[in-house]
Amino acid sequence: MTHIRTLAASAALTLAAASPLHAAEPGAAGASALAAGRPITLIVPFAAGGGVDGMGRLLAERLRAELPQGVVVENKPGASGMLGAQTVVRSAPDGTTLLLGSAGETAINPLVFKGKMQYQPERDLAPIALVARVPNVLVANPKLPVANVQELVAYGRANPDRLTYATSGVGNPQHLNGELLQSLAGIKMVHVPYKGASAQLVDVAAGSVDLTFVSLAGALPFIKSGKVKPLAVTSATRASFAPDIPAVAEYAPLKDYALENWFGIFVPAATPAPVRQQLAAAIDRCLRDEKLVASLRGLGGEVQPMTPDAFRAFIQAQTAVFAKVVADGHITAEN
Repeated sequence: MTHIRTLAASAALTLAAASPLHAAEPGAAGASALAAGRPITLIVPFAAGGGVDGMGRLLAERLRAELPQGVVVENKPGASGMLGAQTVVRSAPDGTTLLLGSAGETAINPLVFKGKMQYQPERDLAPIALVARVPNVLVANPKLPVANVQELVAYGRANPDRLTYATSGVGNPQHLNGELLQSLAGIKMVHVPYKGASAQLVDVAAGSVDLTFVSLAGALPFIKSGKVKPLAVTSATRASFAPDIPAVAEYAPLKDYALENWFGIFVPAATPAPVRQQLAAAIDRCLRDEKLVASLRGLGGEVQPMTPDAFRAFIQAQTAVFAKVVADGHITAEN
């Protein structure tokens, strides 16, 4: 797994090199490169009311202060986020239709759906800005006789194929979290795919499933009530908004463990450079607003602004990490 650690380090260096986009303001006379008079639509490829939708609406609200056209949020759930992504790919490349894309529909899905993909993210979408990295948290039923990752690994090795873990579907970041854990720890667990985080957490709390990987925002009410117990977050280090929960990688034999979901803004690939620059500058200003940053952290997001080029390099490095996990785990969503 040295390869994964190297890729993660490369991505971190790219992030460190990112800087505010002061040079990417609208033209010298203050003219907008965006189509005049047309409101901007932010496509959220997941259902209304969830954490992703919340992030999109928080960003849209702040973005309205930066873009005179106004910003509206439109939810287009379906096909593991691909329906919303396709909507943006097929839209006019004028900067008035944006995608709040996750790691799934912009990096993982081409690896697991392959023949079902009707677009290619690297070819058809232009990255504008990373909005937030979103580590998952590994939680367990309170009666499972483990208190941390070290004990979980020991239990898994002593009880092969007995541990069950729930995710919200085949081939998503949660599933890859489980596969990476099995690969690095040398254990075998049974994957139980669900269609939503709420059902996963309810069944873990009830003892129908032993474990689940889920966003911290979704798990927090269950953690606070004692219905599930947190074991670790899936980021390389502890999350700033959950400093009491250790990272999986703190268990030395799993020091290379790091796999997160993330969300960013994308536009159709043919969108003119001045439009992309104006959008990137506006979003960068939003993501340096302390109030917005605090709100996104409340939804489990680690904000880390970067330039479009740095975001593209980040996606490429992350895709290589995902590709190795998918290949090692023989993961496919085409069955």
